[in-house]
Amino acid sequence: MGKATEEKVKIKIIEAAGINCCVAACDGQKVHDKVADAFSKNRKVELSFSETDELTPAFLNAAVGQLYGTFQAALIEKNLSFTDLDPEDEVILKRVMERAKGYFEHAYSCRKALRDVIGGEDA
Repeated sequence: MGKATEEKVKIKIIEAAGINCCVAACDGQKVHDKVADAFSKNRKVELSFSETDELTPAFLNAAVGQLYGTFQAALIEKNLSFTDLDPEDEVILKRVMERAKGYFEHAYSCRKALRDVIGGEDA
């Protein structure tokens, strides 16, 4: 048992969003901010979906999808885990994550191409 365990932060969606109906992007933003804060402190995050219902893509885009705009996909996939998620909701979550990953990779390559053409710093 000499192996040091990395600190993991458990975030309950219902507490972070302050509501069990996970529909609005503004509530997802609250969850995102907590996850991003933990990531910036090099911590792993376990997102618990217990007692939540009505999970929408808009909420998940705000909570999880936009993490791809700040953090590398490999870091997110290594440090973010999910518990208490219904199989149907897991399908939606995976779709949101794949789309976000693709979107932000594409946006990055577009910015890089533009910068290469016009020169100068990334805005």
